[in-house]
Amino acid sequence: MDPKIDVRTESSSMPSSIRTKEGDQWNSKPVSYKMYSKSAQIRLVSSHPEVYEPCDDSFALVDALLADRTNLLEHHPSLCMEVGCGSGYVITSLAIMLGQEVAGVHYIATDINPHAVQVTSETLKAHGVHAEVISTDIASGLERRLSGIVDVMVVNPPYVPTPEDEVGRDGITSAWAGGENGRRVIDRILPIADKLLSDRGWLYMVMLAANNPSQICLAMREKGYASRIIVQRSTEEESLHVVKFWRDSDIQVGAREPTTTSRTTSTTVMESLFSQFPRLAFWRNDNNSY
Repeated sequence: MDPKIDVRTESSSMPSSIRTKEGDQWNSKPVSYKMYSKSAQIRLVSSHPEVYEPCDDSFALVDALLADRTNLLEHHPSLCMEVGCGSGYVITSLAIMLGQEVAGVHYIATDINPHAVQVTSETLKAHGVHAEVISTDIASGLERRLSGIVDVMVVNPPYVPTPEDEVGRDGITSAWAGGENGRRVIDRILPIADKLLSDRGWLYMVMLAANNPSQICLAMREKGYASRIIVQRSTEEESLHVVKFWRDSDIQVGAREPTTTSRTTSTTVMESLFSQFPRLAFWRNDNNSY
C-alpha cells in the first residue's frame, strides 16, 4: 500500500515539509526549495547597498536559460561559470535548474566587487546549492586553470553607455558602467570567453540595443561562433537581448578563406536578423541541437 503524503507549508508559496504515513506512523521530512522551482527565489537572494540587485536584465538572462534548459540538460556541462555574479541570482538559478538531473557539475562565479562575492555566497547557501565564488576582474588569475574547459558561461555585463571614467569604479557602479556605447567591458570579456570556453562551450550574454549586437555577433563569427537570440525584452528605458554563442565548425572553415562577398553577405544576414529585435518578444530556434 502506498504511503499517504501530507504537505505542510510555512507560507502559501513554498512547502516546508512533507509528512509520509506508513501504517499508523507519520514521518516528517524537510523539503528543499530546489524540489519546487527551477530558478532562485527573490526572497532568498541576499543583498548589500553596493551590490546590484536582480532586475529586468537578470530576469531576462535566467528566462533565457530556462527557455534553453532542455538543451542544457542534454549538453550535460561539466563546468559552468558566471562572470560578474552580483547578487548570485543567475548562478544560483543555473545550479537549481540543472540540479540533480546533471550530476557532477562544478560552478564558478566571479566578480570584481568583494561585496558581491559575499552576497553571492549567501544566496547560494540560502538555496542549498554550491559554487566556487572568486573575487577577481573577469577571470584574472584563472586563465590557465580554466583554459578550454568551460562548457557554459553566463554574463550580464556592465552594458550601460557611460562616461569612460565611470568604468571600473569601486562598488555598485562597476555593475552597470560600460563606457562608450556600453562596450568597454563587453569587448574585454569576449576574447577571454573565447579562451576559456571548451570546444563545445556555450556563452549566454545580455546586450543592450545601444551595444550594437549585430557588430558583436559578426566579431564572434570571425572567431568561429554561431549565434542566435534566445530572449528579447523591451522596457520603458531599454531593449534587452540575450544572445547565445557556440563554436561552429562550418564557420571556422569559412573563416580561413574570407572574401569580400562572404563578409558582405554575412553582414547583410546579421543586420537583417537584428533589425527584427523590436518585433521579437521571444524567439527560439526549432533545432534543439543548440
